[in-house]
Amino acid sequence: MDLGLTDRVALVAGASKGIGRAIAAALVAEGARVAVSSRSRERIDAAAAQIGATGFEWDSADLESVPELLASVESGLGGPIEVLVCNTGGPPAGPDPLGFGTSEWEAAHRSLVLAPMALLGAALPGMRERGWGRVLNVASSSVREPLPSLMLSNAERSAALAAFKTVAREVAADGVTLNTVLPGRILTDRLTSLAGSEEAVRQAAAEQVPAGRPGTVEEFAAVAAFLCSERASYVTGAAVPVDGGLLRAI
Repeated sequence: MDLGLTDRVALVAGASKGIGRAIAAALVAEGARVAVSSRSRERIDAAAAQIGATGFEWDSADLESVPELLASVESGLGGPIEVLVCNTGGPPAGPDPLGFGTSEWEAAHRSLVLAPMALLGAALPGMRERGWGRVLNVASSSVREPLPSLMLSNAERSAALAAFKTVAREVAADGVTLNTVLPGRILTDRLTSLAGSEEAVRQAAAEQVPAGRPGTVEEFAAVAAFLCSERASYVTGAAVPVDGGLLRAI
């Protein structure tokens, strides 16, 4: 299936590894011109070289530099951003949901809500003017079923989902879609760190996930690429789980 992404300019944030890198690689494979960003110059340049993208240094905590990032991407890739993927690492976990301080809440809100909204605010006017755009936020299955020890992620990713749903309704008639994709047990460094080991991730998935295994970043990226495509023009405001059947919620 031709996804209609040839020569589209895309920006994938948080793409030095894991889910973000896999989404960027999938978009490159579909013929898009892809910019990838990370706060580490060294890591993002290495990832970009491996997948055929262009690397840009950007820290999601630095909201004021978003216009400069987009201008650099558009100049470097020779066109306006048509596909935007908002992705960032998760905030700290902790067993006590009331054990997080104000500074930790503020940092999580800045990373998971304010950063994607800043990117959206900068990229969306041009998409609406041109009559075409795809925006995707990477959240978590925890927005449907909150996960133990992930209080900050549970709350802030849910806020971002509500924000995307609200904006999606406003811009749907302009040819711009906004969707959220919800990873379940996708085998990443983050999940391995939370579980303690890759073996623990696989064992838990075998016991808890109907598919009987964790998902791969490539499987996740295939869904993300479709939602970023011309073919997904009538899908907007959606929250799409990629979880091997893990969620019980309807």
